Amino acid sequence: MKRVAILLNAMIRDEVITSYAVFGAVAQMRYTEAVSTMDADILVGLEDGDPLTLLSPIYRYCQDHGYHPEGEAIRVGDWPVQFIPVYDELTSEALRLAEQGDLDGEPLWVVRADYLAVIALKTARTKDYLRISALLEADAVAPEDIARLASKHDLDAQWDIFRRRFL
Repeated sequence: MKRVAILLNAMIRDEVITSYAVFGAVAQMRYTEAVSTMDADILVGLEDGDPLTLLSPIYRYCQDHGYHPEGEAIRVGDWPVQFIPVYDELTSEALRLAEQGDLDGEPLWVVRADYLAVIALKTARTKDYLRISALLEADAVAPEDIARLASKHDLDAQWDIFRRRFL
């Protein structure tokens, strides 16, 4: 994962992306026990552009630095990495408020636990509900923090469904 962090920080330095934060299962591992995952999901901030070619600079940069596409991902060492541009106000805010961690001396931005939970709540797949449950069980986030953030992003109904089923 350190190679991923080095690449992401170089992309910021070289102005390919404006910001990034790890999210999904890899980010969850910062707050809970290790979970099985196939790839690293990276939320990225980009300059505005054509939605059809938005990720082209990232793919070109990676190709120029010896990292090649593998399906929807780019292989960086042992990790297939998926770059996901912010797609709504919730992910934009999650990126803006991400926390800086340290990976063997390399900075790595990670989405906060409360945002991981609410993004999972919005996505609402079985594995997302498991992610929320794991974050709650690890005391990485409190139910009232999820409720507050869910309400801010008009996800009260989704939180109520989760709460009734799992809490």
